[in-house]
Amino acid sequence: MYRTHTCGELRLQHKGQPVTLAGWVQRIRNLGGMTFIDLRDRYGITQLTVNDDSPSGVKETAAMLGREFVLQTTGTVLERSNKNPKITTGDIEIGVTGITVLNVANTPPFTIEDESDGGEELRARYRYLDLRRNPLQKAIHLRHRMAQEVRKYLDSQRFLEIETPFLIKSTPEGARDFVVPSRMNPGEFYALPQSPQTFKQLLMVAGYDRYFQIVRCFRDEDLRADRQPEFTQIDCEMAFVEREDILQTFEGLARHLFKSVLGIEWVADFPRISYADAMNNYGSDKPDIRFDMRINDLTDAVKGKNFILFDSAEYIGGICIKGCADYTRKQLDELTEWVKRPQIGAKGLVYIRWTADGIKSSIDKFYTTDELSVIAAKCRATQGDLILLLSGDKKKTLEMIGSLRIEMGNRLGLRPNNVYAPLWVYDFPLLEWDDETQRFYAMHHPFTSPKPEDLPKFYSANRHDITQVNANAYDFVLNGVEIGGGSIRIHDSGVQRRMFEVLGFSEEEANYKFGFIINAFRYGAPPHGGIAFGFDRWCALFGGQETIRDYIAFPKNNTGRDVMLDAPSKIDEEQMKELYLKSVKSEA
Repeated sequence: MYRTHTCGELRLQHKGQPVTLAGWVQRIRNLGGMTFIDLRDRYGITQLTVNDDSPSGVKETAAMLGREFVLQTTGTVLERSNKNPKITTGDIEIGVTGITVLNVANTPPFTIEDESDGGEELRARYRYLDLRRNPLQKAIHLRHRMAQEVRKYLDSQRFLEIETPFLIKSTPEGARDFVVPSRMNPGEFYALPQSPQTFKQLLMVAGYDRYFQIVRCFRDEDLRADRQPEFTQIDCEMAFVEREDILQTFEGLARHLFKSVLGIEWVADFPRISYADAMNNYGSDKPDIRFDMRINDLTDAVKGKNFILFDSAEYIGGICIKGCADYTRKQLDELTEWVKRPQIGAKGLVYIRWTADGIKSSIDKFYTTDELSVIAAKCRATQGDLILLLSGDKKKTLEMIGSLRIEMGNRLGLRPNNVYAPLWVYDFPLLEWDDETQRFYAMHHPFTSPKPEDLPKFYSANRHDITQVNANAYDFVLNGVEIGGGSIRIHDSGVQRRMFEVLGFSEEEANYKFGFIINAFRYGAPPHGGIAFGFDRWCALFGGQETIRDYIAFPKNNTGRDVMLDAPSKIDEEQMKELYLKSVKSEA
């Protein structure tokens, strides 16, 4: 037996007991006549004490130890004279009677501490060492806990966990697929699934009316803090349901996770908002409602005053920043430069300040005090407030103000990571027209059902009518992050054929790409719908972080590389021949 207890479980009630511990050396403090060793495993840290009274050989062994050596130690639990309230084992220590070095260790390239001295790239190269650090261990533990609670809740709701294939047919309509060459079928390729979408719909056709899977998915897309080329979804589907059934069921899942993982009892219903209202009020389809600061449409109030920037704009919007009228010219100039960055794309920023001296603005020469007061009233501003205005094309301007709103929320500390604001967003556009390719694209995927009341427009020959069709879709948003998205699916083969027609697929092309599901629908597809949650994102938010990397044991970096394994990498010529592949040098 390597250990009788872990390094995190001994307390004062164990005083006097002989114990055996095993773990890694966190740190060593040699004080001459006494040596203290902090021994660590994933459960905690226990202090070991070696002194002149220790048995023969113990002191000599302790003297040759280094950081991250793997030890087994025996001893007796003692009460510490100098207690450490910062750790759970801080009331005790182990009077060492024996030490066995199970493995020596090189000095690690960075400190295995909560606040490490290693940079991100270095820690990624030695991820197995980084995973020893307490913050990452907490993150992985949280992920495990959430996965178990997801399974517990869904099992209580009669869902079956069913695995679906990883080697599937490529149907490139969304992000790029990762493809896998087939040795047994020369010149043909599998794709790794971006989601199990078609399989879960086929399970509904097969009669498994409640399915879920905590599943790995793959997308070959550019990366951000909340994206990885491989990621995990809580993938779910239900048959014989309408939208309300889905929202109620998975609001229940969220409530269960809030309570079981965070200890938060959620009583009120989650707010719901339409896509149109989300864009108009917050400039985002995933609004952070932890703070108000809504967008105000000022177009009618500011046009016609000979200020060309506004008079030539389709839309002018503004947000009221409470209590910030004392912003200096330097601060306002810095904000102006911020909105002019390419990521935002604004031409400039207009401000109105309401101080004790009255209402002042960067556009005073075009607007009277009374006219500025009307603008302030429309923004629900009072004395002491700052109003920021942007203008241009409506869609783009709303997005720019939405980004500015989030930036101001960050600067003013209005987005604390221990406060949660969930909501549902619904009624998204079904399709989006692309002028460059002269065709419609599905905003969600080609199996999303139009809202029943919009079916006449869906069958219209008029392009404008089709753009007005709303999807029977919904997103779950938490703290300004899209955690989940789903829809009621098309289950009628005629509606599905019309969808492929609108998307510009010929009958032959639709049958080639999706014939398996079209055929399945002919054998009695029930009304069905579902949702998929970004499990990595949800874990990160519950852990109070924006990046998902710490919540994935072995993530990729921001170029999609695993620097620990040095992957992706070339394969040898023999493998290339077996797979009927030939390397072509890029001309870039």
